[in-house]
Amino acid sequence: MPNAVRIHHFAKSGHAHRALVFAKLAGIPHEIVPVDLAAGAQKSPKFLAMNPNGQVPVLEDGDVVVSDSNAILVYLARAYAQDWFPSDAIGEADVQRWLTLAAGEIAFGSCAARLITVFGAQLDPDFAAAVAARALQKLEYRLTDHDWLVGDGPTIADVACYSYTAHAPEGNISLDSYPHVRAWLARFEALPGFEAMPSTAVGLVGN
Repeated sequence: MPNAVRIHHFAKSGHAHRALVFAKLAGIPHEIVPVDLAAGAQKSPKFLAMNPNGQVPVLEDGDVVVSDSNAILVYLARAYAQDWFPSDAIGEADVQRWLTLAAGEIAFGSCAARLITVFGAQLDPDFAAAVAARALQKLEYRLTDHDWLVGDGPTIADVACYSYTAHAPEGNISLDSYPHVRAWLARFEALPGFEAMPSTAVGLVGN
């Protein structure tokens, strides 16, 4: 195994949670480096040198620096946990499809809805709810007759889609109409090494 990778992390960030929970699930030695977003640590020259976008997570692996949560998942899987990322063309393309969903409709749906309630982001809650519903419908359809998003076991596709889907109720996005999504979340949470992202008592969670 490698020396510990460093994950620059903020506990209530679903993007950062992707990187951290994958390291835990895959048994990759890691060190958590907390980033105080409220104090503006992500805007410091040192942090911006690693990620000019000023966002968590950032991964350091020796001299290698990777920003963007999905890029970090791909890097860690390729470097240290190949069984989490299919090597065949069809499997890799299928994983990429779900990474795109995570960066698209999940980001602009359940993630955005949670940004409104948890962090007071000035975004449109109706738009976020509509986009979240589209993403959840796609997940529900896939999971109707599959345990995992790609293949017969968990992959980084599941990791990428998990955090903001699991915490969608914090953004007033109900999961009640998606039984297969809820069953998938439970399977994911039962994986050895899983660690939850802290919940916030807002949205449906706070009612």
